Amino acid sequence: MNSLRTILAATLGLAACSAAPPQMPYPAFIQAGDLPNVFLAGLPGVDAKQLAGNPRTRRSSNQVILPAEWSFTTSASPGKSVEIYVLQGEIQLGDLMLGPGGYAYLPSGTFGTSMSTDVGAEILYFLDDLDPKAVIQTPLILSADIIDWAPVSGDDEDLGLLVKELRKDPGNGSRTWLLSVSPTATRRWARSTVLREGFLVSGSDRLSECLDGEPVTGDYLAGGYFLRPPGAVSGGPESISETGATWLLREARTGRVEYLDACPTSDGG
Repeated sequence: MNSLRTILAATLGLAACSAAPPQMPYPAFIQAGDLPNVFLAGLPGVDAKQLAGNPRTRRSSNQVILPAEWSFTTSASPGKSVEIYVLQGEIQLGDLMLGPGGYAYLPSGTFGTSMSTDVGAEILYFLDDLDPKAVIQTPLILSADIIDWAPVSGDDEDLGLLVKELRKDPGNGSRTWLLSVSPTATRRWARSTVLREGFLVSGSDRLSECLDGEPVTGDYLAGGYFLRPPGAVSGGPESISETGATWLLREARTGRVEYLDACPTSDGG
């Protein structure tokens, strides 16, 4: 666990030395290490950073550090699903051990699955509302290592962009996946029809958001986060990862991506 805290402290130090992040009308260019600690009622004795959340529905996205020799359950509010991705360390989830890249989806109705760690762990922990259109109704637990990387598309403009599908529900279209960005990859201006959130698992990445016809560009370190609303435009020629980067991305329902030739103004021009 000391090594986890050392790595986290180093990340915080890098964030403190960087320039102030660009300001956007939605959450973007956020570093988890810059956020205050919050109390998670369902996970006692942990250090948590809330990346996004809705106090009314108790839906939330969190980065959580579990101390060594911690033991409890995955917890959940009634009508909530739990999604977990292991960033560092190891967790015991029921009878299964998950290391970095370990993934679990526990649908609504799956209560109190035991979760523990001997050495400590850093995880992403998501609580989502019950969706009656969801088809996946049994726990899904796997390691990302067993999934092969696949090209985003066959388009030459997407060379250097690879994905691993962790979960895709055929009912509501909700999706969680990993995106690998190589140093040679370029990204087109694009927008999704649904809310999309992203957490930078490793590497660093420079990304542009389009704000009324003007690119707003900022840098993400590991632990970076965005919550992009439907229709928000991002990408463009200034988006590049010099080190390579791996993102965890999530959408709550079926979305459609539209590619654009330029960063448009609010009137579509």
